[in-house]
Amino acid sequence: MTELKGRNVLITGGASGIGRQMGLLMAREGSNIVIWDIDRENMKKVEGEIIELGGKVATYFCDISERENIHETASQVKKEVGDLDILINNAGIVSGKPFIELSDDVIEKTFAVNTLAHFWTVKAFLPDMIKRNSGHIVTISSAGGLIGVNRLADYCASKFAVFGFDESLRMEFKTRGLNIKTTVVCPFYINTGMFEGVKTRFPSILPIMDERIVSKKIVNAIKKNRPRLFMPPIVYTVPLLRCLPVCIFDWVATFLGINSGMDEFTGRK
Repeated sequence: MTELKGRNVLITGGASGIGRQMGLLMAREGSNIVIWDIDRENMKKVEGEIIELGGKVATYFCDISERENIHETASQVKKEVGDLDILINNAGIVSGKPFIELSDDVIEKTFAVNTLAHFWTVKAFLPDMIKRNSGHIVTISSAGGLIGVNRLADYCASKFAVFGFDESLRMEFKTRGLNIKTTVVCPFYINTGMFEGVKTRFPSILPIMDERIVSKKIVNAIKKNRPRLFMPPIVYTVPLLRCLPVCIFDWVATFLGINSGMDEFTGRK
């Protein structure tokens, strides 16, 4: 079990959505919360909420699409908060457009936030975890990191990448005999507003998930050192479905409504 009480926990994108919910949950369990975000107003609100719970919190404006900003802010956290115990790479963005309509800048920004930021945050905090032979790295990927989806070429590719990053880190830590845990999270769409307008054909098996329920499951997975968390349970079948011929795999995805779910996407306003 990963003990949460007294642990220093950094959550990127912690000012809203599941980042905020995880921060509140872990603060209730006695964690010291560090939030990185670019939304100063919401960061201030979450800071107040955590203080009301009697928790400890530190907030930092950090644009994780900028590598130098990540390293500078990480240095500040080490000086002001101390060693990090749990790193939750949660921040993400989505464009929701057909590939041909994506500008080069949008594609690069998607990978900067959804993928490369994971590399830079881990690179900033992992050396200290190795010295202590202790730590936990949490990667928020997506069900879209397991299956390609219409209108999500850049998003899915970025989430496939961090799924592979987590797996490689896990293997590296095991090979080196390090006591550093990893957890990768692959949820279906969540009602945070990020995917506003998405639809599901079969809500009984592929529901638009509630951010509070998702956050509780993630926190429990961290506590139990679960290396992998897919939500809802049907997502666990995706790797098995890849054993099927491509035409059948594609038919199943289309039948389940996965490739039409983004048709009415509007995103966060």
